[in-house]
This record gives sequence, structure tokens and C-alpha cells, in this order.
Amino acid sequence: MSTDPGSAESAESVESRMAALYERDLTCRQLGIALDEVGSGRAVMRMRVGTDMVNGHGIAHGGYLFLLGDAAFSYACNSHGPVTLAQAAQVTFLAPVEPGDELVAEAVERVRSGRQGVYDVTVRDAVTGKVVAEFRGQSVTLASRPATG
Repeated sequence: MSTDPGSAESAESVESRMAALYERDLTCRQLGIALDEVGSGRAVMRMRVGTDMVNGHGIAHGGYLFLLGDAAFSYACNSHGPVTLAQAAQVTFLAPVEPGDELVAEAVERVRSGRQGVYDVTVRDAVTGKVVAEFRGQSVTLASRPATG
């Protein structure tokens, strides 16, 4: 995992916080979704589509593409520090994905205003570079940590 050297916050601090978040992210870890890069307002994640991730048509289930985009969005919007969650999200599927394909999702912050943020995520085939999905997420930063259990 590498960080954006141009960020105002120390790269070590962002990387350390995101590594701790990833350690608690059982879904990403169990599905083999790797956090490749993280910086202020941006993240890159990678996933190989398994044969157990296909739908009845034999192509990747859209839910997994959404999940990959959502994960990259999550790390990008949480890179600033306070707990930030998705408020809304939308995905547009552009091309089918086959089992065995490796995907890369790159999330980029478009705007933050107060507690709100907008992030775009492009999901590409890692080998061909072909865009297979576009994801847009709207975030909200919480005033305090959400209650658990």
C-alpha cells in the first residue's frame, strides 16, 4: 500500500489509519480485495473475480462490482480521519466481467463540503484497462462513532 505524497497529512498517518481500518474489514479480506494505494481523498483497490462470484449468466455478479467500488469509496472518504459512511451510492455497469478477471477500482474525491462528500470510482479490468463500471458515492461524516452491538 502506498500513499499520495502530496497530501497535507503525513503519509505515514494516513497509511497507518487505513491499514488499521483494513485489518478490521473482514469482508474485503475474506473476498481477497486488496488495498493497493491510499492518499488524502483517494484509494485504489484490487480484486480477482472468483468462480463463486458469478451470476446465472456466468459473468460476475453486479453486487461484487458494487462492493469493490464501495470499498474503494470507503477508504477514500475515510482517509481524512473522522468516521465517514456512505449516505448514497449508484453504480453503472458498462461491460461484463468474466471469472478470473482482475479488477482495479480507483476512487477519487470530487468535493467535500461540511460533513458531505462526493466520490467517483472507476472500475477497470487490470489487464486491458477497459472500464467495466462507474460508481458514485455520497458520504457523510459522523459527529461521533456509530454504536455497535
